Amino acid sequence: MQVSIIIPVYNRASIVVDTLNSVVAQTYRPLQLVLVDNFSTDDTLQVLETFKKEHPSIDIVITREEHHTAGAARNRGFEHATGEWVLFFDSDDIMADDLVESYVKVIERASKKGKTLDLISARSTLVFPDDSRRRAPFHRGDLFANHILHGQLATQRYAVRREFFASTDGWNIELPGWNDWELGLRLLLASPRVAYLGVPSRVTINHNGADSITGTEFHSRHGQWERVIDIMRNEILSSNLKSTHKQRFMRLLEYRRMVLAAQYEREGCSDLAKPLCRQAYQALENSYHNNRHWRWIVAPVTRRLFARIASGKRGSARIARLLY
Repeated sequence: MQVSIIIPVYNRASIVVDTLNSVVAQTYRPLQLVLVDNFSTDDTLQVLETFKKEHPSIDIVITREEHHTAGAARNRGFEHATGEWVLFFDSDDIMADDLVESYVKVIERASKKGKTLDLISARSTLVFPDDSRRRAPFHRGDLFANHILHGQLATQRYAVRREFFASTDGWNIELPGWNDWELGLRLLLASPRVAYLGVPSRVTINHNGADSITGTEFHSRHGQWERVIDIMRNEILSSNLKSTHKQRFMRLLEYRRMVLAAQYEREGCSDLAKPLCRQAYQALENSYHNNRHWRWIVAPVTRRLFARIASGKRGSARIARLLY
């Protein structure tokens, strides 16, 4: 069984080789590596071509995508993927040398039991500007809620069966940020057969300042995050989910809107935070029809959660999962 790894690259000439080396070090074969240069303005394309020449034993495909978003580049890479399973990865992150092998073992175990999987969720570790590390939240089950709250299906944190992914609409090429969060929701709405890679973290994700694709603040790109939340809201509303599930997931989305408002507040942008917080609070109030449960329990806890997040404290998502 061949596995394809798709990596979009833009102006990463100085750091992408570390990521590529972690791919070549994989203990599993056959492996295909699809590299998509997003029309870099530095020497990235030359670095990729040199790397391909230096590793003739690996099936490496290099292509280019002019539309300048990671989603467009990933879709371009998927067009060239020939593996039965696909991993999307970022150009500044690192995979443990047995990551692919670990996925394949899960797939093979399921196959021996007569089961076909579509998606495997994996653990990951986040690296921050001070070089501290933290395990990204990982939960077995309740994947809708945990993806909305924690982004459990972020780009690097899953493997997907190619035919299943092809049946979806792929990456939204118009979203410059949180595109993996939006895609993860759509993948779940397509009712995948899911398994979990329960071994210790096999992926290291860089949140390390200027070199991070993710970035370290939100207010400079305000508006684009809100747009993604609204898109996901419409996707849930138009889905075939049960009404009770729709209601819960909509509430969790409004909590994430409140989290964004709290982040704006923490970054000193009250002018952005206040109206967004009011919007989220009003939507939550409406979903409870302003009943006693809302007034006596949910509303006061919601206000405390906002203050807690704005002050930089962690752990609020665990409360939100129970509260909403």
